Amino acid sequence: MTERKPPNQSFESWVDKQIREATERGEFDNLPGAGKPIPGRGEPHDELWWVKGLMHRERLTGSAALPTSLRLRKELEDLPETVRGLPSERAVREAVTSLNDRITEWLRSPTEPFVRIEPVDPEAVVAGWRAARPAPPAPTPPAPRRRRWWRRR
Repeated sequence: MTERKPPNQSFESWVDKQIREATERGEFDNLPGAGKPIPGRGEPHDELWWVKGLMHRERLTGSAALPTSLRLRKELEDLPETVRGLPSERAVREAVTSLNDRITEWLRSPTEPFVRIEPVDPEAVVAGWRAARPAPPAPTPPAPRRRRWWRRR
């Protein structure tokens, strides 16, 4: 479509001609979504459809759009759930240290909205992590040793 519209032809008929020729050449064959219904057709109009589509495509959560203070507050609330799946105390301490570093950075230059946030005590989180873990299974007593028939005395 690098050619210019002829001066004696209307814009609409020129565009229609370009589309028809491209269709005849097969340039519209095998396009993604061909033969599928238009997404969102028949649904009520949503003004923020593009924001929701972007968040879905990029796999973003709603917390990604929150201000830093509210995002940190949410991380503090979700911390017990976050550390529950970690395999060791060291990993729990690293997660808490990372969160505390981000909190300290925000406290040095806070932005609005101002929400009360304080660093977390790693020992308290580790104690909660230990309490939430299932108790290790009790050791089974060793099986009695059988005497071998060739070692009889």
